[in-house]
Order: sequence, then structure tokens, then C-alpha cells
Amino acid sequence: MYAGREAPLPVVIRDQLGELFADEQFTVAFGARGRPGWSPGRLALVTVLQMVENLTDRQAADAVRDKLSWKYALGLALADTGFDASILSEFRARVIAHGLQERVLDLLLARLVDEGLLAAGGKQRTDATHVVSAVRDLSRLELAGESVRAALEALAAVAPDWLAQAVDVPGWSRRYGPRVDDWRLPKSQTARAELACTYGTDGFALLSAVYDPGAPPLLAQLPAVEVLRVVLLQNYVRETEEHGREVVRRREAKVDGLPPGRRRLTSPYDTDARWGTTHSAGKLWNGYKVHLSETCDDPDATHMDAATDEPPNIITNVATTDATVADTTMTTTIHERLQQRGLLPDEHYLDSGYPSIDLVVTSAARYGITLVTPLLANNSAQARAAAGFDNTAFTIDFDNQRATCPQGQTSTSWGTVSQRSRGAAKATDAIVVAFARRTCQPCPVRQQCTTDRQTGRKLSVRPREIHEAIRHARTEQQTTTWRAKYGRRAGIEGTISQAVNVTGIRQARYRGLDKTHLQNVYSAVAINLIRLTAHWNGHPLDRTRTGHLTRLNHALAA
Repeated sequence: MYAGREAPLPVVIRDQLGELFADEQFTVAFGARGRPGWSPGRLALVTVLQMVENLTDRQAADAVRDKLSWKYALGLALADTGFDASILSEFRARVIAHGLQERVLDLLLARLVDEGLLAAGGKQRTDATHVVSAVRDLSRLELAGESVRAALEALAAVAPDWLAQAVDVPGWSRRYGPRVDDWRLPKSQTARAELACTYGTDGFALLSAVYDPGAPPLLAQLPAVEVLRVVLLQNYVRETEEHGREVVRRREAKVDGLPPGRRRLTSPYDTDARWGTTHSAGKLWNGYKVHLSETCDDPDATHMDAATDEPPNIITNVATTDATVADTTMTTTIHERLQQRGLLPDEHYLDSGYPSIDLVVTSAARYGITLVTPLLANNSAQARAAAGFDNTAFTIDFDNQRATCPQGQTSTSWGTVSQRSRGAAKATDAIVVAFARRTCQPCPVRQQCTTDRQTGRKLSVRPREIHEAIRHARTEQQTTTWRAKYGRRAGIEGTISQAVNVTGIRQARYRGLDKTHLQNVYSAVAINLIRLTAHWNGHPLDRTRTGHLTRLNHALAA
């Protein structure tokens, strides 16, 4: 049927890998007896193919009925009528409920290991990109009003008779019937402040009715009611005036304080989404982050059009977090997941957001991984000014616990302390070395060393193993060889671009962290299958954005 042209991806995958996702791998979620259902293994493959072609659930269900290539991959008869599109939503819910989001990636990677296309060791690289949540962005005012509205909608569905007795339905319906949109709200700051207080007052009144002993106990357990309680707690303060009247007002950051970003709800409809920002690019978004790791052992080929047996770069891990989680906290998590899959690399290429010097040392000791990544520069005053004597100008003698300054003077005290930098998850060990005041006061180069007139120079250095690793890493990073080697990390940007353009990974399809992670994992499997299909169809690895002139130059150079 495909003589003279390339077979489509579903056909190639079926021919090369056979039944990739067996039903037995999903027994824990679908093993119970009940109503007849569709094969979970087939639904998993349908979801992957859905990501390959970036289809909606309804379009994917139609493709199962209409496309011969999909029927072939799924092992269906030509007359098979497929399934209703809602089955895909039920499948995802069941997979998430049993923690099987990554099962398809694990099965594919294990199969590629058996086929000899993937192995432990070698080189891998990791980077992250933002994922915008599947809910609209809300201001604090919109969030307050929409949270009250969401709670009212849930209560009206569960206990309409009770709600009719608890609130003024006609009055509240005018305020909370349509969704709370900024363009409908008043433009005056005074009027908006009054409306914010009204939302808060209404919210507390509704909660008081829900938690009243005479109310049905079920109402307090509704997710929308709990979200309203948290939103009010995070954004409002209730105070009692001199005459005993209770007043509700909005929290002010400088006066009352606001919860940290990692705790602050941003929508009543997606309680996992958080506001995040990238300081380098200045981007602000509401949602999540996805971290992609892939192999990168491909050689720098000079004949860019020549066929090659080198396997494609395979995505080996997917990690999804809310937007506030720092990249540096994910390095160990990624290594642990790769270790569980038996796919730890020898070298791991990362940008400067992932490592710390402690991670460089512990990754080598615990996992045998060399982190190829730029460390942050020395941020001391002398180093920033590129003048004077920073820590590197001092000789540290760990055996005798003393330091020698550039003028040949030795330190007088040596002490171990525990330091916690801003935003750090835990404290780190450090050594504080001090020089005597009488030594530093008459020094002719004092101004180049310290500006403190009351004491002598003080140094803060890390323990010996860390200190030596810092010096070695910063020295190596200045070499041309290391910079050329580190250039390999940039290839992960192409993978992120492919995931964005093919599967739409930067836009969450579903609400919630677990569902977004499932989307990201199935998107990664889709990218892997696209690359494997290109490999089996004889398309070699290629650089991105390689023009015809560049190809000619490579050919002539060879």
C-alpha cells in the first residue's frame, strides 16, 4: 500500500514495535470487573497518537474510526466503530487516580533498551519551559468574586433548596450570575475597592451559612467551598471596630502580609496553578513548568545529508511542577527518576539555573554523573568590581586551618558555621576565617581588601572538597575547550521547540498538576515516536536551521 513512499507513523510504529502498550501494564487501574470497556493499552496509544497530531478528544475518536493507519496500529478490524470521545477523559482520570501517568514513557524506554537504541551512560541534557494553565488569568479582585461565584454554583447544584434559604438569590444572582470579568467591573479605584470588600463580606457570610451546625455536613466538604475559604484567608482580614461591628477589608502586603507565591491560589478552577516568572527573560505566566531530559550522544557529523545508523535523541524523563518551583530543586529529582529507569548518564548538560556546587559534588559521588554546567560567578564586592582581592587571592590551608593573604599575613581565627542563603531550602556548611584588626589596620593595600574599619578582613569559604571543586569548575569554565563542549546543551532548545510546535506543550489542555503532567508525558512519548519513525525511515540526525549554503560548506570541508 505504501510502496514508493514512506509509511505513516502509526504503521511504522506497529511494524517496528508491535504491541507497545499491553493491557497487562494497566491492570492496577483497569483490572476490576465492571461494565465492558475499551482496551487501556489501545487507549494509551490513541492518546499518544492524539499528541502526535495535536488533536482534540473528538478528533482523536474520529481518527480511530476513519484512518486506516490508526486502525492498523491499534490492531482493529476495518469495520470497528471505535468509541465515544468521552472515553478518553475517563481513561485519563483512571490513569491519574492510580498514578500511572508515566507508565507509557517507562514502557517505551524499556522497549528501546531491549532494542539496543537506548542505554545507560553517555550524555544527556535537560531544560525547562513554561506551561500556561487552562484557566484565564485573574486579578485579585476577579479572583475574589469568581471564588464566591464558583462556590455558589457548586452549592446551587448540590443543595438548591438550602441555598434559597441561606442567601438572597435574586440579589446575589445579579452580582454572581455572569462570570466576573474585569471589563464588567467599575473603573474607579474607589468603586473597585468597595466591590472588593463586598466580595469578601459575601464570601464570609456564605461560609458562615455553610459551617452553621444546621447546614448539611456535605456542603463544607465541597472543593469549591474549601477554595473560597482559602482565597478569603489569603486575601482578606476581618476586624472588629470600637462599637463591635465586624469589618472586612483586603489584605495589604506591607501591613498584613500576603502568602508566598508557592502557596497563593490564582484560580478557583485550578488550585495547582501558580504565577511564575523568569528573571532572565522577564516572562510572567500562570501555570506550570515542564522539565525535559534527552540523550544527546549524536556526533558532530560533517556530511549532513549522509545516512547514519545513529539512534535519535530520546526524551528520557519528564518532570512537571508548578511555576514557582526553582530549577535547582529539580536536579536531584531528575537524577533519581533516571536511576529508577536505569538510564543515568555519565555527563549531564544543564544551564546555570539547575546546579549548585553542592549538587556538582553530590551528583558525582552519589550517581557518578558529571554535571557540565556553568556555575554562578563569584559575587563578592571585589569580584563584582574586578578590583582588589577576592577570595581567590587568598591561600587556604585546610590542614592547619588558616589562610594567608596576598601580603603574606596569616589569619587568627577559623570557625565552622551553618549558613542559609535567601530562598535556599536548607543551610550549608561554611568556614569563616578572620584576620586580626591589628594586622589589617596598617596594611598598605587595605582599601583593596576590605572597607571595614572596625575589624580585619573576613572570608567565608566552603569545606575543602567543595572549595576545591569551586576553584576547579570556575577555572575550567574559562577555557575554550569547555565552552565548545558546553555548546551541546543548546540542542535541548530544539526539543522544546518541537514539543511546542507539534504537541502544544506550552498550553495545558487540562486543569491540575497531575493532568498537566500526564499531557507532558504523552507529548514526550509522541516526540520520541516521531523521531524513531524518522530514524527507521532513513532520515539522519540533523542540525536545526541548517541552510543549503551551510550544507554545501560542510560537504566541501569533508
